[in-house]
Amino acid sequence: MATFVLVHGAGDVGWSWHLVEAELRGRGHDVVAPDLPGDDDSLTLDDYADAVVEAIGDRRDLVVVGHSYGAFTAPLVAARRRVDALVLVAGMVPAPGESPDQWWSNSGYGEAVRHQAAQDGGLTGHDDPYVSFYHDVPHALATEAMSKERAHPSSAASAQPWPLEAWPDVPTTSVLCAQDRFLPPGLQRRLAHERLAVTPEEIAASHCVALSRPVELADLLVGAAKT
Repeated sequence: MATFVLVHGAGDVGWSWHLVEAELRGRGHDVVAPDLPGDDDSLTLDDYADAVVEAIGDRRDLVVVGHSYGAFTAPLVAARRRVDALVLVAGMVPAPGESPDQWWSNSGYGEAVRHQAAQDGGLTGHDDPYVSFYHDVPHALATEAMSKERAHPSSAASAQPWPLEAWPDVPTTSVLCAQDRFLPPGLQRRLAHERLAVTPEEIAASHCVALSRPVELADLLVGAAKT
């Protein structure tokens, strides 16, 4: 059985994975879903990766999963520990030397949002998080998720050039959220091809897929662990 290391995204906490964690544990797997450090503006991407490695301890058979901004951290973990597979879920796929701050313009994010918003009547990029992030999450669960938001990542992490010279030599799966109104599916698909040379798996879900489609996401993660 695998140990799934679940790395949350910006503003988030390990709790965001709790439904997926229950699914994975119910199938006999181990799970690590740490809260990455928050409220410290001096911490870097390397500090976040170190925190994940510390949480892993001496566990083995690792499948590291990064959601959204967690795509900057997950591969750094693979550079520090032997990892069997990497999975990016609606991931902000980084390029070597590219900081998270640079990612937005380098990736073509703004144009992708404008294009999708023109097609869906402005739902993509909407100011209301219940519309743009949590539209398929039960309202009470979405409200609870937002109550847990905190200051992560730091400005230092967002300004740090991504430190790896190349993507880790680890089997990598991209999971695309087909109803994502934050990271448009077309953008996710293009980055998966251009930066990872993979065709993404698709799931009919919002950006917050771990809360809206935990069973389906767990199925995809288990499948990625077997490849």
